[in-house]
Amino acid sequence: MWFGNKGNDNDVAVSTRVRIARNLSGYPFPGRLSAEQEKEICSKVAEIYKGKEWKINDLSKLSKAERESLADKHIISRELAEKEGMSEYISNKAGDVNIMLLEEDHVRIQAIEPGFNVKTAMEKAYKAEEILDKNAEIAYSEKYGYLTHCPTNLGTAIRISVMLHLPSYTRAGQIRELALQLAKLGLTIRGEDGEGSSASAYLYQISNQITLGVSEDEIVERIEKIIGQIIEGERSMHEKLAESSKSAIRESARRKYGMLMYSESISSKELTSYYSDLRLAAASGLIKLPVEKLDELMIRSKPYTIEAEHKNTSSPEERDRARAALVREIIGNAEI
Repeated sequence: MWFGNKGNDNDVAVSTRVRIARNLSGYPFPGRLSAEQEKEICSKVAEIYKGKEWKINDLSKLSKAERESLADKHIISRELAEKEGMSEYISNKAGDVNIMLLEEDHVRIQAIEPGFNVKTAMEKAYKAEEILDKNAEIAYSEKYGYLTHCPTNLGTAIRISVMLHLPSYTRAGQIRELALQLAKLGLTIRGEDGEGSSASAYLYQISNQITLGVSEDEIVERIEKIIGQIIEGERSMHEKLAESSKSAIRESARRKYGMLMYSESISSKELTSYYSDLRLAAASGLIKLPVEKLDELMIRSKPYTIEAEHKNTSSPEERDRARAALVREIIGNAEI
């Protein structure tokens, strides 16, 4: 699993995800498929990946909490988690490559890595894509590249998304300006859950918008260069803030850590409000708390994931108590 592990530049970068969209030739896009065609596609793709390295997962057999938890962990999309009818995903042993079936496209392959690591995520995603390409006829046009449900994904049909923690940009009121600059460069910035979501805890996804008329190498080069500049900008503001308010930041983080440690009940909203300040202090070296553990806590403390992973947590009160115990389990040994 990607979370809980230390990645490159993880003082600012939380994760890197590469997603490749593909459709089987001879079938309409999802939404226009018959029930029989849905079964055929799932059966064909499952047969291709059938083996010891891959596991076929039937989402219809999971509870709502279990499906939504998979979306919380970025294993599948929120859209697939909430989809009615037939839907499956295929996962590798490590859990860092997952293949969604019958989401917006027939097949969506995604690889996710902790921190800022585009090349490794690309290698894993394309290794899985090669298996599909060798064993299925993929919808492709010499003029438009890979054919996809959404026209914005035509061409390479590849999206690279990097999740960043940007408290300094946000507090400086620079997110809107950053969004405008990114748009000019063919990139977009969104909230944690992608398009249409808000940026809770100062977490933002930055991804490429353009897939047509550019090569995979060009997309990678652009993402690596621009994200690298944003990371350096956030670090620079981190340092200035730490220099001017070091004692205040450390004291605030220690107080919030203490409140979390001694609380018997913690709401999701409360933990989210503390996460960003703790992560900023940890990233600045003002407290000894691994940022990857804070990221793991943010993922595993979400309501649906609490309900999916802990027994007797169907009510908000029960989840709040389970969340408090989880806080102590994951970050209870920090040297604050």
